[in-house]
Amino acid sequence: MAALATACLLAGAADAASAATLTRSESSLLTAMNEVRVANGLRSLRADARLEHAARAHSSRMLRTGTFAHGAFNARIRRTGVHARRVGENLAWAEGPLGVARSIVGMWLASPEHRANLLHPGYRIVGVGALRGYFAGHRHTLMVTTDFAGS
Repeated sequence: MAALATACLLAGAADAASAATLTRSESSLLTAMNEVRVANGLRSLRADARLEHAARAHSSRMLRTGTFAHGAFNARIRRTGVHARRVGENLAWAEGPLGVARSIVGMWLASPEHRANLLHPGYRIVGVGALRGYFAGHRHTLMVTTDFAGS
């Protein structure tokens, strides 16, 4: 019984540790995504440290190179060690009032492809990488990568 309780506590600590690494912007995005999922009868996504690392690295690369593209996201996600049957990715960049979580999630909901990723019932884990930097002539752009995985 004590071993089971310890295992549950450690599992909860692992989830908290992966979520604790989120920045304020990333946490806000995850909250907004989960509010939409729950409102549509879906389970909330859990933050995954491996996917978070991949998402942040991709957002950083896009800011550094001045590009905005998915690239080989499937291979990039698989290299993290995530072995899910299905993976997906949503990207966004915005500044000012459009660079807040609810606005970005609203833009994804208005796009059929992004909406399908956000509301895919099989996705269970996600990595959110939201970094600020110079992009497309704008100094304080929020560059967002969300990497999804599940069945």
